[in-house]
Amino acid sequence: MINLKTIWNKLASRYTDNIDLVDKLWNEIEKQYSKGKRHYHNLEHLEYMMEKAIKHKDSLNDLDTVMFAIFYHDIVYDTTRHDNEKKSADLAHDRLVKLGFPADKAVKCQGQIMATKEHKESEDNDTSYLLDFDLAILGDTPECYRNYAEMIRAEYSIYPNFLYKKGRQKVLQHILSQKRIFKTQAFYDHYEHQARANVRSELEGL
Repeated sequence: MINLKTIWNKLASRYTDNIDLVDKLWNEIEKQYSKGKRHYHNLEHLEYMMEKAIKHKDSLNDLDTVMFAIFYHDIVYDTTRHDNEKKSADLAHDRLVKLGFPADKAVKCQGQIMATKEHKESEDNDTSYLLDFDLAILGDTPECYRNYAEMIRAEYSIYPNFLYKKGRQKVLQHILSQKRIFKTQAFYDHYEHQARANVRSELEGL
């Protein structure tokens, strides 16, 4: 199992000598992703994505930017709002500028996080990989997928079943309507078939 704090420290320390700032920003990340209502969009989700990023690092053009995008892509998460990605992207840009991360890369990271809102096709290789890291759970084993689906339901526990099912059905149908769930060839080849089977299974059970 990877250690997110160790990865953060090494990553952030490449751009600043201010250890207090590095620690402060890590503590903010840890606090946000550890909130009680986060059953899925938590530190385990970051670990899952980070493991994928490290595994596929040779396919990425800018690993550091993608790693920062992973750390910040869900840092703001409220199931009652529709601007989580925008708020997360803006916060990421602010924090990365403070770290001394190059301005153009901070903007790129901001765009990558915004892309996680709709998961549309991207001409940018690294953005495509980030989106696939984010959705890889869909193509995991049926058991892992069922656990994921249960955690998502828990995050939306404020909504009664009839409302949740209606919304979830719409999300799942949208996923299945796409020509490809996964944007990169590597993830398409490895996860697409199982992802569609998992999503269809959840949809049939709603």
